[in-house]
Amino acid sequence: MQSRFIRLRDAPAYVGMDKNRFNKVVRPLLIEIPIGKQGIAFDRLDLDNWAEHHKHRNGRPVSRNTRRQLWEKNTYQGSKKSAAFGTSTKRSTAADFVKALEQVTLKKQNDT
Repeated sequence: MQSRFIRLRDAPAYVGMDKNRFNKVVRPLLIEIPIGKQGIAFDRLDLDNWAEHHKHRNGRPVSRNTRRQLWEKNTYQGSKKSAAFGTSTKRSTAADFVKALEQVTLKKQNDT
């Protein structure tokens, strides 16, 4: 039989996250139950409800075949079968290089 109340130290692991994320994201939405002088616990059912709500809002079903298809699409995306290995499909000029260098230099100056 599983306990109804889960102590603060165990609650983050129960929902599968670290202590800091739990305190920032989940804890403000729960009712704290005092245990003894310093102990704090949460109702397991409240944690389960939060997890279910989080899953419905943020989860997405992905089957093994879907992952493989997505990976294969990304692997070959934009490739041209006619180009040989190491062959550039676009010729760059010196002016293109100077323009790119100016853009990078200006960006670095604006960031500082």
